[in-house]
Amino acid sequence: MTLMFIRIFFFILSGVVGFYIGSILESNLLGLELGLLSGLVLIFLERRLHKVSVRGLSSMVFGLLLGIVMAKLISDILFLLPLGLFVQSTSRVVLTIIFSYLGAVIALRGKDEFNIIIPYVRFRRQDVREENVLLDTSAIIDGRIFEIYKSKFVPGRLIVPEFVLKELQKLADSQDEQKRQKGRRGIDLLNTMQKDPKIDVRIREDELAIKDDVDTELVRLAKLIDAKVCTTDYNLSQVAVLQNVDILNVHELFNAMKFVIFVGQKIEVKLVKEGKESDQALAYLEDGTMIVVAGAKHLLGRSVKVIITSVLQNQAGKMVFAKLAYEEGANNNQ
Repeated sequence: MTLMFIRIFFFILSGVVGFYIGSILESNLLGLELGLLSGLVLIFLERRLHKVSVRGLSSMVFGLLLGIVMAKLISDILFLLPLGLFVQSTSRVVLTIIFSYLGAVIALRGKDEFNIIIPYVRFRRQDVREENVLLDTSAIIDGRIFEIYKSKFVPGRLIVPEFVLKELQKLADSQDEQKRQKGRRGIDLLNTMQKDPKIDVRIREDELAIKDDVDTELVRLAKLIDAKVCTTDYNLSQVAVLQNVDILNVHELFNAMKFVIFVGQKIEVKLVKEGKESDQALAYLEDGTMIVVAGAKHLLGRSVKVIITSVLQNQAGKMVFAKLAYEEGANNNQ
């Protein structure tokens, strides 16, 4: 609404200025028409440039100014040589054009490193930290990060670099059925997330020039914009930690939230299927942890009380062994 008001005000102001200039030139109507036309053209250009980032624009302006300064220095040196006024004037114009172009282009290409050269180019308050979380392909496909974010456990803004989005598209177009399903699932989840007003997610289009694999570029980008990386990839987590990048590992979060089990604890579970051994039965906790109950095959389908006898932890997760609680009571009576 505010932008629309500004545009209307600028359009009217352009007409007024055009009418005033036209009155000086004794052509009021032509001046008004040219003023309104100029306002429309500028508004059209402004709407077409809505994707231009402030960082990219500031980088380009800095490069342009640097190019002009370099051209001025070299031109002053050439003026010390007896080259003639025409050559000196021509060389100044040519050098200004060349160095302005090179400075603007080089600065625009290196806009991600621009804040390293000039630390305060971001023009943000230093007492307020903007939390950015980069999502990698595995976290998007996994999908749990979206519910975690909606529950406010992850602060800040979710950012999907364009090279991660391209990797998802590559998976979605893969000949392998499993990879294709993963890629399409990730893209569908991103679309759903963008439509959810409770989730602040952005697609980062002005990404770095890809020089290495996606994981390496993700860590590099996280260091440049001071962001965290959300992933379910163990190898990426280890590489990021070595480079002092904060990691949000979804697997580690869910493992930390699992029901705490300790030896000797008595709990009630429902036996749902047979175990590998002839007398075993299996039960599952709400978080998916499997419990192997010895001597309970004949009680399948029933809820029973068991006593935890041992807990094994490995990379795949946690495995719990138990025995029927009433057997413990019978042994004590004996």
